[in-house]
Amino acid sequence: MLLTDYLDAAAGQYPGKTLLIHGDRKFTYGEINAAACGIAAGLLESGLEPGFRGALLTDDPFCYITSYFGIQLAGGVVVGLNTQTSAAGLAYVLEDCQASVLIAAEKFNRYIQDALPLSPSVRLLILSAGTDEQKQSGQPWHIQSFADLCNCPPLPVQHRPYRSSCDFAQIIYTSGTTGKPKGVVLRHANLRANTTSIVSYLDLQPSDRVMAVLPFFYSYGNSILLTHVAVGGSLVVNQSFLYPNTILQQMVDHEVTGFSGVPSTYALLLNRSAIASFSFPKLRYLTQAGAAMSPELARRLKAIFPASRIFIMYGQTEACARLAYLPPEEIERKPGSIGKGIPGVELRVLDKDGQPVKPGEVGEIVARGENIMAGYWNRPEETREVLRPEGLWTGDLATCDEEGFLYIVSRKSDLIKSGSHRIGPKEIEDVLAEHAAVHEAAVIGIPDEILDERICACVVLRPGCQCSEKELKFHCKKFLAQYKVPHEVIFVADLPKTTSGKIQKSELRAIYSKK
Repeated sequence: MLLTDYLDAAAGQYPGKTLLIHGDRKFTYGEINAAACGIAAGLLESGLEPGFRGALLTDDPFCYITSYFGIQLAGGVVVGLNTQTSAAGLAYVLEDCQASVLIAAEKFNRYIQDALPLSPSVRLLILSAGTDEQKQSGQPWHIQSFADLCNCPPLPVQHRPYRSSCDFAQIIYTSGTTGKPKGVVLRHANLRANTTSIVSYLDLQPSDRVMAVLPFFYSYGNSILLTHVAVGGSLVVNQSFLYPNTILQQMVDHEVTGFSGVPSTYALLLNRSAIASFSFPKLRYLTQAGAAMSPELARRLKAIFPASRIFIMYGQTEACARLAYLPPEEIERKPGSIGKGIPGVELRVLDKDGQPVKPGEVGEIVARGENIMAGYWNRPEETREVLRPEGLWTGDLATCDEEGFLYIVSRKSDLIKSGSHRIGPKEIEDVLAEHAAVHEAAVIGIPDEILDERICACVVLRPGCQCSEKELKFHCKKFLAQYKVPHEVIFVADLPKTTSGKIQKSELRAIYSKK
């Protein structure tokens, strides 16, 4: 079975039911399905072969959801793109995955025009407001209007390209410690297995209506989309967290039954909103993932939502989103735990030789299950590093207690989790090194209650050179997406190193986390 079967089934059973609420706009399952089928028909008219990569660069949920299923109905592989991007970052991903199609919002045109000349694989550009002038621009790529594509005659079921559950459905790019994003390749079977498991332990029903604040191009946001379409539920979407009270009011107005966020999401709600003055009688559950939630934050959350079930969860993009969860009834008894493996997933804590560690000892979490990725796109060596005979080596160090509950200790990599972003420090370090006054730099994550981690750049200047923090931040802004710009720059005389010359970031974190 395919992911598109979710939409087909729900549209057949609930054609007039609301799938999406975004501001003042509402769309039914029938409307979303019709638009997705139109997109699929339009894409196939372009002569695309099954397995083509279709990239999405939009923050409009109607465009994203219809295009997500439309690309797959046409036999393609969805590549959701981070909307906080740059021309260079966009060009890299498009070229890396060899995207044939880019569906984008007009607001990103400033990046698109610089990126597409560097991405010759793109043959078709679909814009939210394509114009005749753009269509006649003489560019090697054809430009089409998204609205025109949605209005194409729907693709009949019998004309859909044959795809199996073993075929690729999606590539989600995630940054690693090298700084270059890696494409996590997910099959239909992987995503369906994870969706089925999440639906099971959350007990999702057609009556559920979730407040979706996380972008769909993230693995977590993607799972929220799929699980609710799978059961015929509804999505209330507001992915701008600048005004948290507005989101809280929407939760009340639309009687949402579920809310999902990362720890920084909940920290903002608890510390910078009027949440205590709201009442949510319909809210039956909350989920948290994306980073470890402190026991204190979990306790405060439970005090605000005493009648709601709170699910502490753990996962990775490489696992389609979810690997473990802590049952709500265990939060007080097992503070700080991420729980146990979700249905269909086996989790073990192993030493470097692949042997199970004893309770209380530290090892690496290794996962097995149908939800585990096919591998990294065009990165066989990196795939072999994490997909071994024992399963997926997550890179997360943890302990396990006598009852089998897991506790994260630390991450093996230097990946920085700031807000809902995953940031590879090397990319920032490379940009800093390009400044004429910089001798070397090390970028680390420092604990932060709101962001989870704030980005700290430790910089050594060249002899005789002077430079201010403001100047280096301005330099970074010219080459990096805003969320990758360091929150602070610390000038140091030297960086601590091993005898082999490797910078000891753990020592830097130990020093500056206390300040």
